[in-house]
Amino acid sequence: METFAFAPAYELPSWPFTPPPELNSTKPVRHPIVIVGAGPSGLTLACDLAQRGVRAVLLDEDDTVGVRGASSRGICYAQKSLEIFERLGIYERIAAKGITWSFGRTFSGDQEVYNFNLQANSVSRQPPFINLQQFYIEWFLVERILELGLTDVRWKSRVTRVEPLADGVRLDIETPAGSYTIEVDRLIDATGANSAIRTQLGIDAHSSRSTDRWCISDVRFRKPLPTERWTWVDAPFNEGRGVWQHLMADGVWRIDYQMPEDCDTAAISRPEVAGARLREQLGPDVEFEFVWIGPYGYRDHLLDSFRHGRVFFIGDAAHVVSPFGARGGNSGIQDAANLGWKLALVAQGHAGDTLLDSYDAERHPAAKQNLQVTSRSARFLAPRSPAEHTLRRAVVALAARHPFARTLVNTGRMSVANDYPAAPALPDGGRTVQNLPLRWADGRETTLMQLLADGTRCLGLWFSPARAQADAAREATASLPLRLLAIGGDSGLPTLQADDRLATHLGIGGAGGFALVRPDAYCAAVLANATPDTIAAALHVALAHDSAP
Repeated sequence: METFAFAPAYELPSWPFTPPPELNSTKPVRHPIVIVGAGPSGLTLACDLAQRGVRAVLLDEDDTVGVRGASSRGICYAQKSLEIFERLGIYERIAAKGITWSFGRTFSGDQEVYNFNLQANSVSRQPPFINLQQFYIEWFLVERILELGLTDVRWKSRVTRVEPLADGVRLDIETPAGSYTIEVDRLIDATGANSAIRTQLGIDAHSSRSTDRWCISDVRFRKPLPTERWTWVDAPFNEGRGVWQHLMADGVWRIDYQMPEDCDTAAISRPEVAGARLREQLGPDVEFEFVWIGPYGYRDHLLDSFRHGRVFFIGDAAHVVSPFGARGGNSGIQDAANLGWKLALVAQGHAGDTLLDSYDAERHPAAKQNLQVTSRSARFLAPRSPAEHTLRRAVVALAARHPFARTLVNTGRMSVANDYPAAPALPDGGRTVQNLPLRWADGRETTLMQLLADGTRCLGLWFSPARAQADAAREATASLPLRLLAIGGDSGLPTLQADDRLATHLGIGGAGGFALVRPDAYCAAVLANATPDTIAAALHVALAHDSAP
């Protein structure tokens, strides 16, 4: 009988527990911002705040990244997340370690019925996707946070009690050296799908569990496979069920096999069973070694609100979606980027508490949209009725012959940056601005993310303003968090070279046009013929100031 040797285990880093000073305090110490949970969303938020010069305390029950056993977990990081990581200073490490891709193929049986190239509509410096095991993302974030030096990272620290106060939150924290109590102005729950904080506060997550079952094989092959995302709706080598195939870092492939709903999860995860699936797919002579094998089911949930007084929920603590399309982890990272600059401006006195309400106003609709999109994918991949089975067979058959039907083959609508609906701080709604490569007037290269990486300011991109207007606008916005830049012209402002791609991407027609880009790279306003007064007014609205200038 063939044996299945597992590849050598990853040496995941660990960090030391340091007894906190509060252990010796006679009364609770007050902290402005405390983040609980060192997963992708909590680490992104801590890093985002540190990049902006804002101190925070980060608590986590463990002392390492990922999960013991080095399973891949989240692997697909979308362009918007990668742009955030450039601003935070870890993108180059991710790009060097991960697998860049934009092309995917979808099969029914042995026939390709659909393919896509996500690069076609991109103008960003970042690719549509990079595949990388989640523990590497967390690892790079922790190292960057420690490098920035403003975050008090407390490992082996478990929150045991949460008590809302009139002006904050009180936390009881258990550590290897004893327990202590702190008070916080604002608490961010990034503890994941099974949030104990959410449970203690009695907040209903409206959870729904699917009966769909899958089994992951993280595996290395002697002979490499094509570096593309391949998906089978009804793989002949998996008893007519779905299969996903992705390459990750270190030459490790992530292959997800859909299983019978009533399967024995222990049995399907045995190496000899998983090996038989691989040989069925790739031939009896395929040579491989396992890194990790594990079954999973999934559920979804969505809180009614992501803000409860002084407590904010991000990532899986706020919303969980089915895994199709990589919309879970990416959405949590983007939650953090949305909340980070708002917390920073409030902490620095440039905005009031009202700005923090816009976090829920923007990210809750995004999560609702992601839940709707992924739920449709889940129903396509695991039909629940004879009618749904008939519809899927018809779509797949049509897609093989007719281009119009190919986009109906729903194996997961890949994660994109959500548009935001109209709201008080976004009267016209908002959409992300991609990370365009840019040049200063003297030819030096830069990018939108690099322009946003310094401090916490909105960008005012003004196309060929008159010098007198530029001088007046600088004076009108001198006390506000705004960096005014000219695109072409001779205004006396710091000037970028005129770029048709930028104007087209922003939807600006010509000279005098102005775009207000927030610190999270969302466009807050486009003005056709900007004046100092309209620029100042748009900025006050975007910062949720109670009164206009």
